[in-house]
Amino acid sequence: MNRAKLMNKKQCEDVFKKLSDMWPNAKCELLHNNHFQLLIAVVLSAQATDKSVNKALDPLLIKFPQFSAFNLVEMGEEGFLQIIRSIGLAPTKARNCFKLSQILIDKYKGEIPLEREKLEALPGVGRKTANVILNVLCGLPTMAVDTHVERLSQRIGLVAQTKDRLKIEQDLLNIVPKKYAVKAHHLLIFHGRYHCIARNPKCELCPIEPLCFKVGLKH
Repeated sequence: MNRAKLMNKKQCEDVFKKLSDMWPNAKCELLHNNHFQLLIAVVLSAQATDKSVNKALDPLLIKFPQFSAFNLVEMGEEGFLQIIRSIGLAPTKARNCFKLSQILIDKYKGEIPLEREKLEALPGVGRKTANVILNVLCGLPTMAVDTHVERLSQRIGLVAQTKDRLKIEQDLLNIVPKKYAVKAHHLLIFHGRYHCIARNPKCELCPIEPLCFKVGLKH
């Protein structure tokens, strides 16, 4: 797909205006009561659904509403593994969460560093996780490219077809209007999760259908 076959700035603005109207409450759906819990939840959500992460963590957060890095280290890697066992890649994630908790205590007094380089240096924290943290906690216009954002941004015609998520992130940051930048990836996630699903998207009920390029769909 070349640039001529992608949406222009005006079309892009119209799309995000309609998505904003359709999903006024679009936000991070991972349960959390503090910064540490959000970080842990995002790490656990890699290759897993937010729903599965919330289901696993809900009993823990009800029992310990202010669950912290100190609590996780005290619980131990094996203890935390028992809590998250239902989540995909649980052993690796439990190990990473335990290690990053130790680092947070040793280096940052248990607090979350709100700088990209420091976040990405933590075990299990990659660019997407850092983007979510910086967006939700700092209100920065980052673009966390998950499966929904990757699929939807290409299907609609916002970005060129590619498997390179960093390129998708950069292209979206270039085309998304500034006034929607902070909320943009939440809007795309909600639309992809609840409406423009991978198979059998609800095109006939979609407010952006007239603008959508329907890349990869049978017209």
